Amino acid sequence: MCVNCIRSDVDITEGIPKQATIHFCRGCDRYLQPPGIWVSAELESRELLALCLKKLKGLQKVRLVDAGFIWTEPHSKRVKVKLTIQKEVFASTILQQVFVVEYVVASQYCEECARVDAQLTWKACVQIRQKVSHKRTFLWLEQLILKHNAHRDTTNIKEFKDGLDFFYSHRSHAIKMVEFLQAVVPLRVKGSEQLISQDIHSGTANYKFTYSVEIAPVCKDDLVCLSTKLARQLSDSSPLVICSRVSNMMNFVDPNTAKVVDLRAPVYWDSPFESLCEAKDLVEFYIIDVQHEHGGQSTKYQLATIECARSTDMSRTFIVRSHLGRILNPGDHAMGYDLTHANFNNDAWDVLNSGKLRSMVPDVVLVKKSYPNARKKNRNRNWKLKGMVKEEDAALAGGRGQAERAKQELDYQRFLDDLEEDPELRGMINLYKDPNGKPVPRRDENAMSEDEEEPEEDFPQIQIDELLDDMEQMHIGDDDGDEVMG
Repeated sequence: MCVNCIRSDVDITEGIPKQATIHFCRGCDRYLQPPGIWVSAELESRELLALCLKKLKGLQKVRLVDAGFIWTEPHSKRVKVKLTIQKEVFASTILQQVFVVEYVVASQYCEECARVDAQLTWKACVQIRQKVSHKRTFLWLEQLILKHNAHRDTTNIKEFKDGLDFFYSHRSHAIKMVEFLQAVVPLRVKGSEQLISQDIHSGTANYKFTYSVEIAPVCKDDLVCLSTKLARQLSDSSPLVICSRVSNMMNFVDPNTAKVVDLRAPVYWDSPFESLCEAKDLVEFYIIDVQHEHGGQSTKYQLATIECARSTDMSRTFIVRSHLGRILNPGDHAMGYDLTHANFNNDAWDVLNSGKLRSMVPDVVLVKKSYPNARKKNRNRNWKLKGMVKEEDAALAGGRGQAERAKQELDYQRFLDDLEEDPELRGMINLYKDPNGKPVPRRDENAMSEDEEEPEEDFPQIQIDELLDDMEQMHIGDDDGDEVMG
């Protein structure tokens, strides 16, 4: 047979359908790629062409030479693809043929949009709670989540009185969030599930999963009284210690010996305890004299005998031992806890405050250096923080009065002060330039002229090279398992 007769008698497109159906979700503008993957693709794009070619079953039996779209109206719900194929027939005879396949675009909701339409907007929820009277931990945790972009898979974030709720459309995303939190804060997790629907014929069931995360109620700068048994386990530390750092474990410093001890989260939850005093109980003291002691030194702390008095009452002075001998000098101010008339509802404190251990209770415990005069002059900061988009609980929004909002603003200002005073703390989150803030000159001691006076206080100012541009993309952490302070 001649070529023309072969072409008229043989159809190499036989077995390839000339019409097919593709499914499109109007909720999220994605196409279904069987068996259950939804992909985003624009009209006449390479992604959509690849999806259309995969729908043709007999295409693997021929050689595809060319493929392209034929223009159709965008609202016509039709996609036409022009194909050029080749196939060998008879003996060493190759035929080439051009034909058009028409695809009908059918509407079908994907699983996520179907749940939204059916008011089932989430499949897994992570509830984060901490039983403390302030929001400093959640303010820090929010910045940490933003830096590592750990909230990218959430469908909604809701704020409650004692914490936050993160909602997810997949259980695996919630488990990943719990693993991230376990790497940065001491917590315990309790999971539960709720049956939504069940198919008795196929043996399948649909569940909602909830992970309740409780963060240890001990924060940085809190005064803690350990039990005698736990103090012995922690290298014979004194029962009265200060929390100096919180990550996936808690670090405590003994102000009487400058010894630093670590407490892992599982050990804490075996015998949990609460703080005696929080940051809101701190009192300002004026430092009169500092005498350094031999021994008890570390890379960060040094023992010293300090004479101090409350800034509001200079008539009474206190002689205390403190671990802040390296940073405190006569004339400075410090924040501490006044225990002269303290009374706590705590079993470990009752044991410590009675009998032979009464001598171990100091009148004053100094926690950190403060900068009262410099703060009044430097209220206008040159930096700012970003926040997550959160939905406020209706009961919380309705019951929040003026006093509650003032307390929330005070917690936020204390959190900003902590970032300024602790370079290690702010080095683990993203700070952004504030165009409306007061510019801070770069600190250069060598460039200081002879006529220029040194600042009265060594106020910790954040330099411009520590800040990111406001429009800069937030850095995503590569290693979620690093220890992070809280």
